[in-house]
Amino acid sequence: MRKIIVDTNIIFSCLLNTQGTIGDLIFNSNDIFEFYSNEYMRYEIRKHWAKIKKISKLTDLQLETSYDKLLTKLTFINEGLIPKIIWRKSEVLVADIDEDDIDFVALTKYLKGSLWTGDKILYSALKAKRFRTVYNTAELVKLRDKVAEK
Repeated sequence: MRKIIVDTNIIFSCLLNTQGTIGDLIFNSNDIFEFYSNEYMRYEIRKHWAKIKKISKLTDLQLETSYDKLLTKLTFINEGLIPKIIWRKSEVLVADIDEDDIDFVALTKYLKGSLWTGDKILYSALKAKRFRTVYNTAELVKLRDKVAEK
């Protein structure tokens, strides 16, 4: 199975619409992808909880239930396990993009996985720097379909 590191904006999008493409990928790719994230993602989601609740128009109970269900599809890796050399390389890579994304890039390198992001600026900048293991949602759907055909 392929290791996919999920950044915060993907989780945010899934919480806003669990029935959409992102929800479909997370909940219906069991034999193809393993989804990972870091502890920082949980902090970011809680930091923006009121905004998510407002946009989603879900009750507290509905949102908590969706979030809990979503978390069962993710394996969380403590950032403290990532070697300093990977942190330094990741920091250099994203320094001129968005330093908030260092955690996700470092985790991607550490797990030798692929980063799934909905952040168009991060995606484009990483691609421009020849970071080959970054996907947007449309590409991940194509990859899942291709692997599922085999």
